[in-house]
Amino acid sequence: QVQLVESGGGLVQAGGSLRLSCTASGRTLSNYAMGWFRQAPGKEREFVGAITRLGSIRHYADAVKDRFTISRDNAKNTVYLQMNSLKPEDTAEYYCAASITSAQTMAIMSGTDERLYWGQGTQVTVSS
Repeated sequence: QVQLVESGGGLVQAGGSLRLSCTASGRTLSNYAMGWFRQAPGKEREFVGAITRLGSIRHYADAVKDRFTISRDNAKNTVYLQMNSLKPEDTAEYYCAASITSAQTMAIMSGTDERLYWGQGTQVTVSS
């Protein structure tokens, strides 16, 4: 089973940027489609973005499209989420996820899907 560790969260002002990282161990990253989800207080965990095994195709939630970019470096076993033009409504715990299904399937998964492996999360807070 793959183990995932996120980093890079923090406090940023609206309009600012952050880059999250997710480092995998225990399994080869290229075996998995990878994604990011987020969960705000009192809300369900929701899909943010996903990337195919070789990084050729990306999927994004409408709320983050054109602001967030997901990428991966399989040689470093790391996935990234570059977040630009951050808004207060982006405030949430961000979770890295891995799946042996496809990135396209990850894009329609709920945050409770048992086919997802999770990291511990990293907090992102955007102040207005």
